[in-house]
Amino acid sequence: MSKPAISVENICKAYRIGLATKPESLKHHAQQFLRNPLGPLKNLRKFNEDYSDDAEDIYWALKDVSFDVQRGEVLGLIGRNGAGKSTLLKVLSRIVEPTSGRAVMRGRVSSLLEVGTGFHPELTGRENVYLNGAILGMRREEIKRKFDQIVEFSEVGKFLDTQVKRYSSGMYVRLAFSVAAHLDPEIMIVDEVLAVGDQAFQQKCLGKMNDVVKQGRTVVFVSHSMDAVASLCTTVIHMKKGRPSAKLSMEEGVRSYLDEASASDNLPLDKKPRSQSQPHDPIFHKLAIRSDAGESITVPAGGRVFFDVTMKNFADVPGNLTLGVGLSNSRGQRVVLFHTEYQQGRTFKGADEMTLTCEVPSLPLVPGSYSVDLVLGDGFTMVERVERAGAIEVIYDDYFGHGKLPNNKSTTLLLPCAWN
Repeated sequence: MSKPAISVENICKAYRIGLATKPESLKHHAQQFLRNPLGPLKNLRKFNEDYSDDAEDIYWALKDVSFDVQRGEVLGLIGRNGAGKSTLLKVLSRIVEPTSGRAVMRGRVSSLLEVGTGFHPELTGRENVYLNGAILGMRREEIKRKFDQIVEFSEVGKFLDTQVKRYSSGMYVRLAFSVAAHLDPEIMIVDEVLAVGDQAFQQKCLGKMNDVVKQGRTVVFVSHSMDAVASLCTTVIHMKKGRPSAKLSMEEGVRSYLDEASASDNLPLDKKPRSQSQPHDPIFHKLAIRSDAGESITVPAGGRVFFDVTMKNFADVPGNLTLGVGLSNSRGQRVVLFHTEYQQGRTFKGADEMTLTCEVPSLPLVPGSYSVDLVLGDGFTMVERVERAGAIEVIYDDYFGHGKLPNNKSTTLLLPCAWN
């Protein structure tokens, strides 16, 4: 029997809390040593030997992580923010050394972690393709052979000889992903890069990932999108506070993630967990859902609904901003998206406080429970995202006028049609 493509054996990763952020002088270290000669030894012993979860000055990003990934397997790593997913991928990619344990990678590895790492702003797009390809492990001849494919996929050929510092964020992301996606590895490690770019490019990225999967490559994939996990992954590991679950089927993993996510449903919106592209105070502060009967999370099938989204303290966020209100079903799959730019061609600037109202004249969903997700973007990249910001219950109504509706096993959308 062949060995697994990836073997993770008892990996732990600890960080010291409160370390100095800049080097101290030799004089400072000499004074510290004279005051407490045994201090460094005590700290070293504490760091290496104290594996208790309640250690005051040590934060365990990963704790006793072990699993195997077989050749051709597509493993999804899921979990809330801070669960240790990205740290684990950095260990697998040899970017971060584990405190203990080891990871064995059997094959050529491509890592798509932070898209654009290795790009130089003063160089042109053409020059950065060669630079970034070399950093990712591609030989010059290989880059030359695939150059036209990379440029065609990225859709930035017109600006190829322009310095990338003059690119929009979307152009930058497209070119960076295109370089990394054409490495042709045996093992591919992918962080949340499929959440960047506009909707059309996200679909293109998913298509490229599907091509990789069909070729029998081994993939470790991190995403907050359960729809992407469901479409790509064969098995799932659910990370919680740096510890992994046993391997789960895709259905079991998605259900476990959604059960964990529902634990924060009763928190006010400004206290809910969120993802941000840059550290920032919470922007989404309040979500009110209204129907014609007043403020309520219950809406009849085909009924009118309003989403009032209040945002605060984001005057410092640059760019032309967009707001999306997404509805996801009980499996976490996005079923509909209402968006300022896609439906209305509208963008807006940051402000100290703003409330935007999305009016849906007729909500075309079958009866069932749906979660409401909020996404603030700058047109290409996510600024802040809150999953399960609210909930909505669609109840039966005689939408088609003859007393019957399909159930949620048959369809999600209620769309009229004519039969002749």
